[in-house]
Amino acid sequence: MNKINTFCIVDDDDIYQFTTSVLLKKTDLVNKIIVFSNGLKAINFLKDEMGNKENIPDVLFLDINMPVMDGWEFLEEYLLIKHMMPKTVVIYMVSSSVDEKDVLKAKSISALSGYLVKPISTQNIMEVILGILN
Repeated sequence: MNKINTFCIVDDDDIYQFTTSVLLKKTDLVNKIIVFSNGLKAINFLKDEMGNKENIPDVLFLDINMPVMDGWEFLEEYLLIKHMMPKTVVIYMVSSSVDEKDVLKAKSISALSGYLVKPISTQNIMEVILGILN
């Protein structure tokens, strides 16, 4: 079966980072997991690795509320460099926010593939991964 090469988690919550990484590993459908604690670290990584397709994540789970650079600010920066990326990054906004404004804003951004509400489950992760692999 095919696998996701690189899965990226962008979230400042250590517990969420850990539990999501464990869930991803349990699927046995992800080769590599990279984690960033804010949007700035993630966007800088993407810019630095733009010439190396293998290091660019296939999937990115993005939190909204983070220090330094939040999820919305990350998306603004990402949209500026998206056309230079060596491959498409499938981005899901993952947040504990159930605020309708956040959900509607996320739906209006073409770079986002979806909006997931924390806590996410193994089923959520499997749906995302299988949707991409199929």
